[in-house]
Amino acid sequence: MQKVFITGGAGFIGSHLAESYIQQGCNVVALDDLSTGREENVAPLMASGRFKLIKDSVLDQKIVDELMQDCDVCYHLAAAVGVYTIVEKPLNSLMTNLKGTEVVLAAADKYQKKILIASTSEVYGKSNKFPFSEADDTIMGATDKSRWSYAYAKAIDEFMALAYHQEKKLPALVVRFFNTVGPRQTGRYGMVIPNFVRQALLNEDITIFGDGHQSRCFIYVGDVIDAVQRLVETPQALGQIINVGNNNLEISIEDLAKKIIELTGSKSKLTYIPYEKAYPLGFEDMERRVPDLFKIKKLIGFQPKVQLEEILQMVIAHKKTKLGDLYKY
Repeated sequence: MQKVFITGGAGFIGSHLAESYIQQGCNVVALDDLSTGREENVAPLMASGRFKLIKDSVLDQKIVDELMQDCDVCYHLAAAVGVYTIVEKPLNSLMTNLKGTEVVLAAADKYQKKILIASTSEVYGKSNKFPFSEADDTIMGATDKSRWSYAYAKAIDEFMALAYHQEKKLPALVVRFFNTVGPRQTGRYGMVIPNFVRQALLNEDITIFGDGHQSRCFIYVGDVIDAVQRLVETPQALGQIINVGNNNLEISIEDLAKKIIELTGSKSKLTYIPYEKAYPLGFEDMERRVPDLFKIKKLIGFQPKVQLEEILQMVIAHKKTKLGDLYKY
């Protein structure tokens, strides 16, 4: 019976990962300070008797050491997430994303535990070489724009993980997530699909930042969970950086909003807000995010299964339940 340690385990991806392992009969311990994670995400897992939530921070070396010692594999998902969080609280975000990873990697090395480090497509920065391949150069924005601090921090996290693997033989791998979506994702930190769905269900104007022509490739969280679980069991993945995304579901943000209006039967209208009004002066965005999936297909034969409309229908159903009486049936 495998013992799984998940930092950020009450978050969106972390809670789905914990749920999957519980269903497989494993024991799971989630560490989460609940700054962006939510206890309700994992509350149904408590009844299994094989799940435990520790409300603490990855910056607490003592608790991380204790939990790492007792696990078979660690998924380090804890991070400051969302554009709003990064822009509004850059110092706290940097401490969590840099120091937190340092603490977790040191503990994993101490006990030589297999560890997966979650990174992000943000690391590709302003590159316009599509699709994004793991070996491509990255093009970061200027350091006086806090929006890029997340990408810089995650890049350093990757360097640290690979250094531990190279110098100390730590069984570590890095995955770069591309726009993972599904039920339980909150829009509080700028996540586009839950925000659009909520606005559509309430017949509010759907707010699009910029001109809406920027595009993203969305992947269902269940496909992501399948991918990472298979990757940690693949020896050839150790010491690698691997994209996890869906390169067949690219859609502009404007078309995404229109699709959500169609699926919800909403009366919402589109409203466009210039970046300079939504964010601090000088905010920059990535026009496209398209993953190259050659490496992950070669390693585990990975192919995303869930299409965009199905993803949106699941998010809509979940959001209707969460809105309750606010939603006008």
